[in-house]
Amino acid sequence: MAESCEPTALLLSAVSMLRHLDLHDKADQIHNAILKTIAEGKYRTVDLGGNASTTDYTQAVCDNL
Repeated sequence: MAESCEPTALLLSAVSMLRHLDLHDKADQIHNAILKTIAEGKYRTVDLGGNASTTDYTQAVCDNL
C-alpha cells in the first residue's frame, strides 16, 4: 500500500472535527503538535518540502503531543 504524502491535511481535518465537537483542548493539542513538528524541520513530508515518510512524520507529531 502506498503512503499518502499529505498527512497534515488529514490531521488538520481531524482538528476541525474536534473543534466542531467542542473538544477545543484536544484540537489545540494536536494542532500545536503539528505546528511544532513542522517548525522543528526534521520530519517533513514531500508536500512540506521534506523527504520524511508519512509514518515518520506522524510519529513525530505523536511525540510532540
